[in-house]
Amino acid sequence: MGEGWQSAEGSSDGVGLFIMRHLLDISLRAALEAGAEELRIYNLPAEQQEVEFKADESPLTLADRNAHDIICRYLEETPYPILSEEGRHLPHEQRSQWDCYWCVDPLDGTKEFVKHSGEFSVNIALMQPHGDTWLPLLGVVFFPVTGLLYYTDGQTSWRALVKDGTDLTELTALPICGSPRPYTVVASVSHMNAETEAFIDALRQQHPDLSLIQAGSSLKICRVAEGSADIYPRLGPTCEWDTAAAHALVRAADGDIVSHEDGLTLRYNKENLLNPYFIVTLK
Repeated sequence: MGEGWQSAEGSSDGVGLFIMRHLLDISLRAALEAGAEELRIYNLPAEQQEVEFKADESPLTLADRNAHDIICRYLEETPYPILSEEGRHLPHEQRSQWDCYWCVDPLDGTKEFVKHSGEFSVNIALMQPHGDTWLPLLGVVFFPVTGLLYYTDGQTSWRALVKDGTDLTELTALPICGSPRPYTVVASVSHMNAETEAFIDALRQQHPDLSLIQAGSSLKICRVAEGSADIYPRLGPTCEWDTAAAHALVRAADGDIVSHEDGLTLRYNKENLLNPYFIVTLK
């Protein structure tokens, strides 16, 4: 990794500092190379991006497939299995026997990629057992178009800008204490629905000066982690790989992602890989 990345001292939930730095370095390299490939394809003419549609009618592009291959090539250097949106999903009976594993969304925000909004990301998380579930420990979220990079070693979350493909600049620990601002809600660009609008209207009763920001992919969770937004309600379907990496960032920034129904922290490596509706806040 180039100059500029940092890791907190000590250990992270039993994973040694040296091993944690090594795993973080691998996942950062994977994210940056995958992001560079996505950006290359993003700048191709539309007919060369090989857009097709899955059974659920969500789009799949050449960038999704190539990024998946790149990330797997890096992560296969580690002893941990990989659960990727674009990979083969093993039965829960096998996944439930895992110790640590990687949870990957090679291209989060494919709809935004196809629309050319620029708000798509590479998401990589290292998951570890926590009671009867798994939680994200390490997380990397990279936005190739802007060069914005978020990552955590499980102790501290960081935001940086990528320079010359590998060097990290403007490194800042999260959350960032900024100037006073209105109560800010961040919501989905592509998935705003009546339930979300009702939730935001209820918040507006408590915060008349409420500001609403719409963003794509994992940027919404990252905005909460960095402190530029107060809450992100997602009252619509997502999968575990959509949230895992950014969830690690929020946790290390002293926040959480909780189920909208019962207020409990999101669970991972479930039999059904769909997330419940959830809320993201800092504490």
